[in-house]
Amino acid sequence: MTVLSFDEQGVDVVYEGTEFRLEKALIEDAVQKSYPNVTDHEVLQMVEPEPALSGEPQRIAEIVN
Repeated sequence: MTVLSFDEQGVDVVYEGTEFRLEKALIEDAVQKSYPNVTDHEVLQMVEPEPALSGEPQRIAEIVN
């Protein structure tokens, strides 16, 4: 299971027992969107090769506020 924890500067990730951080600039470069407009599904797709996406995607701006 992958755990994503969002804040204004990036995302803390736990993937297969490994903890790491994706910085805001890295995420913006990867998806070519401003950080607040990136969705949780897009971040999950950066981390997992074949994620099981469920529910509606949420923008980071909605999650952080």
